[in-house]
Amino acid sequence: MRAWLLLPLLLLISMAAHAADPCPQLAQQTPSDVATRIAAVACREHLMWYRPFIDREGRLANAPMMEAESSLLSIGEDRAWQRVARYWRDSGLLGAIGHRRGATDCLYASATGPQAEACRGFVVDTPWSAAFISWVMREARVPGFRGSSRHFRYVQAAYQDPSTNAFDVIDVARAKPAVGDLICYVRQYGRLFGHEGLLPLLRNGTGLDMHCDIVVAVNPGNDSTAYAIGGNVQQAVTMRMLPLNRNGEFWGGLPLRIGDGTLCAPDNAAACNMNRQDWAAILRLKSPAELAKLPGYLPPAQDAPEASPEKQECCVNCVVGSGVPRCPAAGPQATEPAANP
Repeated sequence: MRAWLLLPLLLLISMAAHAADPCPQLAQQTPSDVATRIAAVACREHLMWYRPFIDREGRLANAPMMEAESSLLSIGEDRAWQRVARYWRDSGLLGAIGHRRGATDCLYASATGPQAEACRGFVVDTPWSAAFISWVMREARVPGFRGSSRHFRYVQAAYQDPSTNAFDVIDVARAKPAVGDLICYVRQYGRLFGHEGLLPLLRNGTGLDMHCDIVVAVNPGNDSTAYAIGGNVQQAVTMRMLPLNRNGEFWGGLPLRIGDGTLCAPDNAAACNMNRQDWAAILRLKSPAELAKLPGYLPPAQDAPEASPEKQECCVNCVVGSGVPRCPAAGPQATEPAANP
């Protein structure tokens, strides 16, 4: 290969090799501006989960802890499943999913006992990525944001009433990411929506499976990388690294999911990039002046999560605190009249 062709490749490799994790420094800050507050809260959680991340090539490079585990996180006294329960409880969203088995046990579950097992089962069975976003926004005191157990709901709220919302919905293909933004994709396989396919649903739709990550840093140390953090990404609070070009835009656009339905497999490595998603929108955080005009953090929307509720079960020999209701007592059975002799 000629030297002049090799030089740009070496520069790209060098930039990727010097990627700098922004979270250790951000987590120590107590910033006054909303954007940095959002990033600092998300970063502290990421450090707590032992820093799992997806690299620039879309490979899961570190996954030391998952939601179901009873091991302590790196900071504090919470176990992994207890921390997820905290996201639900402290975001104010636990009431929205109280119909799910084990949800109410998370109000008072300790580390062991029947309540712990029921709450832990709820954590594993219930998608919690939107609860994580809602919890971060509440902890960061973001004005004009109404949390939800469904990503679609808060994206739709920003689209339908931007004047009272902390975010504006913009096309992911036309925006430079900034700290405090949310980058969102659609999680519906068999079809690619993109921004144009998402807009009609934001105007009139009632629901769509989505996921959003929080942008916590853009090009720190000139490393040409955007860093985003999301909850329930590979069952943890995980960082995603996305390459940027010299203009601060996603390099070649965000990597899109292959639309032919092929799945990741040893003989189909091209489909195994975890950064390849149906990216559909950026929620751009408004300027400090605009945010100052908005009301404080709004009460969360009490709607059902994206997953359909479980079929209700009941028990005969019940365990107290399991969250499973007792089966109704069987009524007296009718007997046939005795036959005449």
